[in-house]
Amino acid sequence: MAWSFEAWRAIEPVFTAITQHPFVTGLIDGSLAKEKFLFYQSQDYLYLNDFSRSLGAIATRLENMDDSATFLEFAQGALKERELHLSYLGGVEPTQKLPPSCELYVSFLGKILAFSPVETAAASILPCFWIYKKVGDFILAAKPSPQNPYRDWINLYGGEEFATLVNKALAIIDRLAAATSPKVRLSMTEVFVMASRLEWMFWDSAWRLEEWPV
Repeated sequence: MAWSFEAWRAIEPVFTAITQHPFVTGLIDGSLAKEKFLFYQSQDYLYLNDFSRSLGAIATRLENMDDSATFLEFAQGALKERELHLSYLGGVEPTQKLPPSCELYVSFLGKILAFSPVETAAASILPCFWIYKKVGDFILAAKPSPQNPYRDWINLYGGEEFATLVNKALAIIDRLAAATSPKVRLSMTEVFVMASRLEWMFWDSAWRLEEWPV
């Protein structure tokens, strides 16, 4: 059994919670308040800066040169992904401090990258690929209106180009899992689950317009 199969099975309740979150249901019918969507765009822009660095660092640790090159492509793609965010933000780069949930997420990825095997580090970045693709597919299956103000965002993550990236990531990480020890494979699943929970918190942070309490 491919590692990704058991990993997804472990987060099915988390994914269900994401698809039922009012932020996502608001994306589907277009009712999401613009203020919350722009908050999300700002924090995701800032998140992608750190996410790209994590992808690049993983690339330097992979033994297979083709896999390393692919992760470098992922890093470049994460930076390019910010262009859509900027279009929603009027071309102005956000400069505010990361909200608590986003800060927790990037700090978690940094900790795993610094202290874990490369296989585990690779598993930690997968939810940001895979869950977004699944959410994009979920929203498209609900047939959002052509007038939906968030149609461009939906099409990005539900599109074929993004699906190709996700499939490449899955193939590499499944190969890494197959070649490693049961202990490392278990750690891969554990960080995949934790990062998936942080994805839910990321959506929820935008819904609540999260701020630092002190």
